[in-house]
Amino acid sequence: MSETTKTPVLETKHLGISFGGLHAVQDFNLSIYPGELVGLIGPNGAGKTTVFNLLTGVYVPTEGTVLLDGVPLNGKKVHQFVEAGIARTFQNIRLFTDMTVIENVKVACTKDLHYNLLDATFRTPKFWKAEREATEKALELLEICGLRDKADVAAASLPYGQQRKLEIARALATDPKLLLLDEPAAGMNPEETLALMDLIREIRDRFDLTVLIIEHHMDLVMNVSDRIFVLNFGKPLAEGTPAEIQSNPEVIEAYLGKEDDGDGDA
Repeated sequence: MSETTKTPVLETKHLGISFGGLHAVQDFNLSIYPGELVGLIGPNGAGKTTVFNLLTGVYVPTEGTVLLDGVPLNGKKVHQFVEAGIARTFQNIRLFTDMTVIENVKVACTKDLHYNLLDATFRTPKFWKAEREATEKALELLEICGLRDKADVAAASLPYGQQRKLEIARALATDPKLLLLDEPAAGMNPEETLALMDLIREIRDRFDLTVLIIEHHMDLVMNVSDRIFVLNFGKPLAEGTPAEIQSNPEVIEAYLGKEDDGDGDA
């Protein structure tokens, strides 16, 4: 089936937000189809994280629409975006540092906890069954992310790169349709970044996920993305395959600045 006959997993139509008189994002149109891994790049201050905040209900758009599987999400709360099937990681890691690694993942397994307060209070068989299933699911996700042997250690004690992987495991625990990764390679060394590339591909394929990734690490985003969108000053600048984006003069100018041709012509 061609993309034109599919319903996009994620679609934005003329999406924008203003803070006072400043247009932080404007006329942002994006369609991401099932199973795609799409990169969103742009210079510092281009509006990339603002887009993520619009796509997850953190910010309410002042114009335009966000649709998931064709269903508008405007006006929904953050938890309703999660329930609809959108999960994200953050540029600044947000783990529960006083919890263990496995507890950080289990806290996101809310769809699997089919018991009420009475069950939890009296530790009924229904409670223990749900807890066991959540533990098994969390351990499976930690195994995929290379963290199973760290399940019972404090999340705060993990090295920085492993904390990033834990955030991904926790996001996967919500059973998302769409996974948003905000600077997942930030602070990682080259070896960790290579491992992260493999992990992103694996979770996309294993869970049949659609992935949107913001990343300053160009090698990573160019190697894992099917398509790339470029944002500059809050506006879409270019869209294409990694090869097309790498050779696009407007993208090169946005990142490197316009070169002086030296002949004085405008």
